[in-house]
Amino acid sequence: MNDIRAAIAAERRDLAAVLAGLSPEQWDEPTLCDGWRVREVVAHMTMAFRYSLPKVALGLLMARGDFNRAADRFARRDAGRMTPAQLTASLGQNANHPWKPPGGGHEGALAHDVIHGLDITVPLGLDRKVPEDRLRPALPDDPSDRSVAFFGADLDGVEFRADDLDWTFGSGTPVHGSAQDLLLAICGRKLPRGRLRGAPAARFTIVR
Repeated sequence: MNDIRAAIAAERRDLAAVLAGLSPEQWDEPTLCDGWRVREVVAHMTMAFRYSLPKVALGLLMARGDFNRAADRFARRDAGRMTPAQLTASLGQNANHPWKPPGGGHEGALAHDVIHGLDITVPLGLDRKVPEDRLRPALPDDPSDRSVAFFGADLDGVEFRADDLDWTFGSGTPVHGSAQDLLLAICGRKLPRGRLRGAPAARFTIVR
């Protein structure tokens, strides 16, 4: 557990350093999270640090029990009222915050930060590689994993094969790419052209 907690803290600090170097224009760039700019993603990542459980429960109630709708409302509201510096500080200063997603444990918290960090860096064209000790715990082992089902991506008939790690996922026609890019595809993200290879790659690629 101490290793996972240390990995979470290190990932948050590294991401805060990346955010601190962004231009004002980059904060308004779109991310891999549909409809969210960089500022909305960071607001979402830090929501649990700033809201008590009763406030989150109230937001969920107002969204009629739809967590995604509630999270979107929180993210858009906070993105509009907090500056990039405040959002960055909220992430960096809470590197050791004990938040865990419901049912996800510390591994889920690490995966949450890793995935959303990539949601930002990939579309911005930032060449950031997540350290292996942080990426490995975020990689799913089985298509029946709860974390995979949550995103609802169409993964039927595809085997994901990492170029940079000894890791595969699923079965079927191979799709090749870096482990972190494959993780994004498994989590329902559409990636820029050229990042994935294989016949089914178009299924996980942005069409423009």
